[in-house]
Amino acid sequence: MTSKETSLSDKPRPRTPVVPRRALRDGVYDAILEKLLDGSAPPGSSLGIDPLARELEVSPTPVREALVQLEHTGLVTRTALKGYRVAPPLSPGQLAELMDMRCILETAAVERALPHADDLVPELQAAHARHVLAAHRVRKLRGAEGRPADFADLRDYFTADWEFHLTIIRAAGNRFLTQSVESLGAHVHRLRQTADHGTMDLEQAVGEHAAILAAFASGDPEQPVAAMRDHLEAVARRVSADG
Repeated sequence: MTSKETSLSDKPRPRTPVVPRRALRDGVYDAILEKLLDGSAPPGSSLGIDPLARELEVSPTPVREALVQLEHTGLVTRTALKGYRVAPPLSPGQLAELMDMRCILETAAVERALPHADDLVPELQAAHARHVLAAHRVRKLRGAEGRPADFADLRDYFTADWEFHLTIIRAAGNRFLTQSVESLGAHVHRLRQTADHGTMDLEQAVGEHAAILAAFASGDPEQPVAAMRDHLEAVARRVSADG
């Protein structure tokens, strides 16, 4: 074997890039998640790998990987010989546990965010303004019928609502606390879908967020925790009433 042949054989073979594959899987995950949250794949409906692959114009592999990921969130279930299905609505017990966990984590975040109130208040004002604007748009969409045609009309409102909470949580300055709360995001959307109350508590949610903002601006260290607890307890009551 010549030295030239040796150098060619020793030349490392190009590796298949990992990032594009991961980006494709993440894109498929987001697309399926959107179907779960916008109501086009209702609870209990089948999630066939091949039909989803055809719909999204991808191979079955990233669809299968995305469904495995979604199974870990609890949004999707898998049954032997039957495949994947959209998870059933949250039970009353699960709803109560979810709200209890939110109260534990979010009041802890408020306590830890208090020392940063001077920086937090302007950011919270901006987040609240986006929430108010999103609520206004939903009211317009409701019109005389009293309800938007589908879940998609509420997506921006739900995002703004959740972002108000995340603004406080990030201000707590604890990455693990932030990760814990963010991991609940899909379940919070599932809660809304289960309770089907998103169009009914606009005024209450906006008013309660305003009270939280005012509590942070007051400088009183006890008011923000009490306002957040009052808000989450009120959400839990509304969810329970709808359930």
